[in-house]
Amino acid sequence: MPPAAEAVYAEDETVREEAERHRGDEPRRSALRAPAAAALLTAVLLCLATRLSRTYPFGPVTRNIVDLGQQYLPYHAYWRAFLLGETHGDAFLNWNSGFGSNFLGDIGTYLSSPFDLLVVLFPADRVELALYVVTAAKISAAAAAMALLLLRLRPGPWPVAAVLGTAYALSGWTLNYGATVPMWLDGLVAFPLLCLVGEWARTARRPVLGPLVVALAWISNFYTAYMATLGAAVFLLVRLLTAEETASARQRLAGALRAARSVLIGIGLAAPLVVVVFLATKVADPTPETVFAPAPWTDVLARFLPATASVASPALFIGTPALALALTLPFNRAVAPRVRAGWTAAIVLVTLSLQWEPTHLLWHAGASPNGIPYRQTFVLCGLLLIAAWFSAARGVPRPAALLAGVTLLGVLAWAARGSVDIDRWTFPAFGTAALLAGAAVLLAPAGARRGHARVQPDRVPRARVLPVLAVVLLAAAQAGEVAVTGMRIEEQQRSKVSWSPRVGPWQEAAADEVARADAWPRHRTDPGEVPGGNDVLLVGGQGADYYSSLTADVTSRTLASLGFGYYAKGRHPVSLDNPVADALFSIGTRLRSKPTEPVRQDAPPRATVTVTTTPVPPLVTVRPPGRPATHPGDSAFARQERLLGADVYELPAPRRTGRSLTARCPAGSQVWFWAPEYRGEAALAGERPVGFDGKPPSVRAPLQALGTVPDSGAVRIDLAPEGKLRLPREPVGCLVAARLDSAVRRLTATGATRVRASGHTVTAELPPGSKGVAVLAAPRISGWRCAAGDADARPARAYEGLVAVPLDGRASSVSCSFRPPGMKLGGAAGAAALLALAVTGLLHRRRVRR
Repeated sequence: MPPAAEAVYAEDETVREEAERHRGDEPRRSALRAPAAAALLTAVLLCLATRLSRTYPFGPVTRNIVDLGQQYLPYHAYWRAFLLGETHGDAFLNWNSGFGSNFLGDIGTYLSSPFDLLVVLFPADRVELALYVVTAAKISAAAAAMALLLLRLRPGPWPVAAVLGTAYALSGWTLNYGATVPMWLDGLVAFPLLCLVGEWARTARRPVLGPLVVALAWISNFYTAYMATLGAAVFLLVRLLTAEETASARQRLAGALRAARSVLIGIGLAAPLVVVVFLATKVADPTPETVFAPAPWTDVLARFLPATASVASPALFIGTPALALALTLPFNRAVAPRVRAGWTAAIVLVTLSLQWEPTHLLWHAGASPNGIPYRQTFVLCGLLLIAAWFSAARGVPRPAALLAGVTLLGVLAWAARGSVDIDRWTFPAFGTAALLAGAAVLLAPAGARRGHARVQPDRVPRARVLPVLAVVLLAAAQAGEVAVTGMRIEEQQRSKVSWSPRVGPWQEAAADEVARADAWPRHRTDPGEVPGGNDVLLVGGQGADYYSSLTADVTSRTLASLGFGYYAKGRHPVSLDNPVADALFSIGTRLRSKPTEPVRQDAPPRATVTVTTTPVPPLVTVRPPGRPATHPGDSAFARQERLLGADVYELPAPRRTGRSLTARCPAGSQVWFWAPEYRGEAALAGERPVGFDGKPPSVRAPLQALGTVPDSGAVRIDLAPEGKLRLPREPVGCLVAARLDSAVRRLTATGATRVRASGHTVTAELPPGSKGVAVLAAPRISGWRCAAGDADARPARAYEGLVAVPLDGRASSVSCSFRPPGMKLGGAAGAAALLALAVTGLLHRRRVRR
């Protein structure tokens, strides 16, 4: 053999021996590289899409649309303050919202994800940035988890697994729904992790870690974890039927039973929190029943395409390259027939289940949700990407499979062309991504052929460059579509749905004033109206403003009956600037804000904030035995008087003439207009008009002041309704200030002489010999227990919807404590699950030793 040939042969042998030596390390390296690359690529693309849409933190425009600004941003601001010990309440009770609300339920609904702990790393004035980082971290973690799952299912090129992991994390579901509802993103992370748990159960591995992963998923957000668990069940069923052709029915059943054990123990471990949330939903303000209406199939198909946005159809975009690979699976003969048939059937059936009401209800735990009806779509996106990986893990599909998949993709796009969801960016982005993906397909086989052939050393770099270039083109195609889709969805959402401005000088000024004026528990400080929602969570204080899926029905009904307004069909009560309400709820300090410029999407809001302090009764007052004589009826005026125990309004019977109301009231009294279903303006003669935004059943307009009655006593209210004029029987009340002052002095004199509040407990010292009913100015939600003097605590009574304790004249103090319902039951279930986990671990350890 010539010396040159011997040198080449020796070099080939060295390379071969080196490859054999490191072959065992390659899966481990891929398992690390793919998740890391997927997470990094996902974070970069998410930031790029945000930058292209000029949205904060990479632009001046707010991203606080709908619930993101009204719920999640304020909740994370309060969560930061809570974790740092800066709140008056504790993990059981939130004194800031709704005059006292079940905070443990809200923690389990909005804040129990480990990612939410990141808020403590940011200053108080950077809570928007903190929430964006939390959102990006969850989405990136979902990409990493999916990439890891793919490599666990079948070995393959880790760069492709990383790209498909990114496609899952930045699907249309994420960009259209999850990015603005951060709590749902925990389900996005949970699905691939729960699929891994299914794999462990199928192969009889990690019997302790599996339940812990399930518990973490259900604690983080049990709502989407439930959907992810159903999706993982579909995944496991397909794997049991297709992964091992020689497996017996007994082996498959054993794998299913191990998975069921992991799920049951995991849910049991999460029960101390999940049960509390579940019971809180049972007493929450009910939303109107929703009848599911399936989306037109044209719109469903359109949602596979880029740059489409809608809340009425499933967001199924996963990127044209990933979708094309998934569509090749049924025709890819390099994949076992049972695998092709199993995954194709699963995807078709899950797709159909989105559109059938019984399975729609199954996905949503028996209740069709208000708002977005396709919240489970992330599961189908995940199944599609698993199918894409099975088709591509062992190389580019053969030409026949590629042609069939591309044909299906073209038919899908053609059928969707008439959908209302198609955007002007849709087909340009789709076509560009298809061209780049096609170029990647042409390069990959060429690179593979050259890589497997015996070549001279100087040609090896070229053989490596082509596959790398193919992956780069694939990633570019996926990335470009994601960036465009994210940009267009952001822009469309801002133009079509309600939004809140960024946090800025207005909120900061209100927070500073609240901090200076706060006198809790001597009396409450209400920050008033601040842009957005859940204002007291964002700027501090103690008020009625509260927006939660768990807003108690008692809270909503009680406040609405007293003239408070609400949004979100009752789940978002708002502040009421009314002196009687202030007296009833011990609001001694009230902030009022006047904007100094129009509130805009692209600038932080500014306002002048003023502080007013008035004498009010203490937090705990005493009502004497018997009911005082006040106005009868169900108007907000009459209900306020009954709760106050004094007649403070004059309630005239106004005459309606066209669009005007006329009546007579005491001169100098204040005219209040109560019309919860009225939408339009109302103006007292000679005064500026006041706007009302009633829109039943979603919005209830609050009681509002129109002005002062003139010396003549004549009242004329001019109405300018938008649509049908709807007024209650007693829409007008004239408040006599002297009567209210007298009632406040009486309640102060007979009320608590000292009030102490610590966490979820309130203790009040009363004048000796107090009889009747002690009333705590907080809605009587489930979980309150009270006692008079040294008596045993019992479930609290209700007085016109507020917490009440009967007094017989012998007790000189009362104490009330709140404990979220379900803690005992959840704790018992958690203890049993922990015992079951310990037994499982011991049995597994003994089995391994044998």
